Amino acid sequence: MLHWTVFHILVQILRWALPLFVTVHALVHKRNTASCTGWIGICWIAPFLGTVLYLMFGINRVRRRAQKMVNRHLWEGRDPLAQYRQTVDGTLAPLSKMLGRLTERPLMRGNSITCLHDGDNAYPVMLEAIGQAKTSIILCSYIFRDDKVGQRFAEALVGAKRRGVEVRVLVDGIGSGYFRCGIERRLRREGVACARFMHSVWPWRMPFINLRNHRKILVVDGTIGFMGGLNIGEENMLRLRTKLPVADTHFRLQGPIVHQLAVAFAWDWSFTTGEELQGERYLPEPQPVGDVPMRIVTSGPDTDLEKIEYGMLQAFSLARSHIWVMTPYFLTDDRFSTELVLAALRGVVIDIVVPKSSNHALIDHARDANLRQFLDAGCRIWMADPPFNHSKLMVVDDEWSFVGSANIDMRSLRLNFEINLEIYDRDVAKELATFMETHRRNRLTHHDLDSKTFLIRMRNNAVRLLLPYL
Repeated sequence: MLHWTVFHILVQILRWALPLFVTVHALVHKRNTASCTGWIGICWIAPFLGTVLYLMFGINRVRRRAQKMVNRHLWEGRDPLAQYRQTVDGTLAPLSKMLGRLTERPLMRGNSITCLHDGDNAYPVMLEAIGQAKTSIILCSYIFRDDKVGQRFAEALVGAKRRGVEVRVLVDGIGSGYFRCGIERRLRREGVACARFMHSVWPWRMPFINLRNHRKILVVDGTIGFMGGLNIGEENMLRLRTKLPVADTHFRLQGPIVHQLAVAFAWDWSFTTGEELQGERYLPEPQPVGDVPMRIVTSGPDTDLEKIEYGMLQAFSLARSHIWVMTPYFLTDDRFSTELVLAALRGVVIDIVVPKSSNHALIDHARDANLRQFLDAGCRIWMADPPFNHSKLMVVDDEWSFVGSANIDMRSLRLNFEINLEIYDRDVAKELATFMETHRRNRLTHHDLDSKTFLIRMRNNAVRLLLPYL
């Protein structure tokens, strides 16, 4: 009887102490008021379950760890990029200045860029670069499948390793398979260093389910870089005619910008494995190859929180003539929607290209419930025909482009680790705008939304409530 009384008292103490702890912790550390209120409410309603969930998923251990590492990749002595720093004049000068301060990365001149559409065009170029590697290869991919395409990349990486090239491969702990990652096993078996980003069988070690490395990076010998939206898998080879083909856009880079790309990977690799990638093998002296000004912009739930979204918002606020947006998923938050709508209301022409059907039906339902506000403001929304296009492209005023791995949804812009590239070049902007224009097949109208049945509209509006979690 005494033991039961003591146990009952302990339970009562915990019922009040645990939600009180969560309340204090959330008030101190949570910047987003909706998130803070939600966690506090859950923990007072269900003290034990709510506290466990908060400890697993509500505490941003990533940011803490990143802050400890913030000075570990600084160069000793001199800045090898100083001579390539570029300034911008005109209406977009405030954008360049803002992103420079926000990212602490300079805008770099002396670069070249080649646009590669789909795995049919990108994979051969990437494999050729891997095949010619002499010193180092670093590769990061959200999805790296152990299929025919993945095996070709694995064979090329193993071949480079046998030639004496230092190879480092990083795949996401969810995207490339949580319970089983065949490509990791294959590469490790052949002696290639391969790690899984934020993967753990113990949930309390890291809030891993919501936080994913969505970046796609390949750097060969520190001089040739690839980045964009393209994963590694058969579905990206359109000529293979897979069941669910995925079109995409990737970019080949040369010049000092590759240095920034390699450092972004080095940060993620150090975060995951503790190994520092330094020296001429990975970060050789930058050399100019072209004249296109560029800058890498990273974002994630660490010291880079929301930086890609801030860049988009600033670009919208400075736009004067035309905004092009192409994205596979279009689930905007209030501030993103507001900036885009305000730009449309002041006379900026806005073209938004989204797939008629993506590879996630729920996201399409939520998106459709969120589109009326843009139509009301005069935005033109285009539903692209299959195959599903996974490209993430943005062009403002025919002179600034923003491309990379970031989708336009809350998960991508706030929870995922993403990497984008800003480009100040009219020729590149024209090429990307022309590409997006070829996908303007079916324009969405108010009539299209009004013609949906009541049940479909109710379904879409209900799914939209899950917008922060999709």
